[in-house]
Amino acid sequence: MVLVLAEYAPVRIDIGRTVAIALVHDLVEIDAGDAYIYDAEARERQVDAEKSAADRIFNLLPEDQGADVRDLWLEFEARETPESKFAAALDRLQPLLLNFYTQGQAWQAHGVRKDQVLRVNSSIADGAPELWEFAYTLIEEAAQLGYLPD
Repeated sequence: MVLVLAEYAPVRIDIGRTVAIALVHDLVEIDAGDAYIYDAEARERQVDAEKSAADRIFNLLPEDQGADVRDLWLEFEARETPESKFAAALDRLQPLLLNFYTQGQAWQAHGVRKDQVLRVNSSIADGAPELWEFAYTLIEEAAQLGYLPD
């Protein structure tokens, strides 16, 4: 997604660094197990699970490499650089697209409402305002199509 959508970053980003940030974030998330974004309790537990996963994974590497990779992970978590903001925006956009193009199966299975989707995904605007505009239209359309209750 970074390679394909980089033109929508609000400022010029280092694509390679952004890909690295996204990959390291996903690696930790895969090891920790992903928490459903609309489950607040699971998301709270996820913080500790991801920290433990990061410690385990990064400690497998030589110290200097582990530190470099940890810095990428911490950069994603802090969401302060254009690269980390854009990676985080795509991390939110991907499941939104999946939910929309499966007619809201996961949303419906978990009783997710439009206001929850708007709240959780509005952070896309921080890293990719144009992609947030697109995402917002998808959320509105999902509600109109009955994929997502108001």
